[in-house]
Amino acid sequence: MDIKKIFIINGGQKFGHSGGRFNKTLLDTTVEFFSSRPEFEVRSTDVNEDYDPGQEVENYVWADVIIYHTPIWWFQVPHALKKYIDVVFTAGHQKGIYNSDGRNSINPAIHYGTGGTLHGRKYMVTSSWNAPATAFTLPGEFFSERSVDDGILFGFHRMNAFTGMKPLEGIHFHDVEKNPDIVNDLKRYKAHLEEIFINQSLEHNERILNSNY
Repeated sequence: MDIKKIFIINGGQKFGHSGGRFNKTLLDTTVEFFSSRPEFEVRSTDVNEDYDPGQEVENYVWADVIIYHTPIWWFQVPHALKKYIDVVFTAGHQKGIYNSDGRNSINPAIHYGTGGTLHGRKYMVTSSWNAPATAFTLPGEFFSERSVDDGILFGFHRMNAFTGMKPLEGIHFHDVEKNPDIVNDLKRYKAHLEEIFINQSLEHNERILNSNY
């Protein structure tokens, strides 16, 4: 698939002690990365700003790849991003995001989750955490050696699969509050974008959907 159209969503909400600065920086970095290359077209949305649900549905339908930037708050995406998804996906019912849950009355026990209409599109997610990477990998630590994608983001991946989209390799940023290393995080992120979208085919980087998510 010839990838040209990139839709970027900033879910880094301004709330409480969070100013959403890291994810806004990721948004700006992503926009700059693609806008500097003439083969790409870019659209973006910030959940802190007003948006029209119908236009957001059109953005999903227009895009070849959707890129989500989100922090993780209390082991979930922020409530503004969750609201955005609820509102936009509801507006997208039978208008390009999904038609149904995929089942029919003849045998309602099967084919759940096959009613999406965003087939042929891909998505990528970045997440940012106060938790260190070792919380996911060391025996006896908090996440019991379960990865971000197979744990906290499992439902997020299933949500996108419901629409028919397939995942690209994402990237996760850890310890961004207590022990930040923003310079190296951004360097690593730019290298990730370069590898996924420039150096290799997207088909090579596409996650296989017979995985856990």
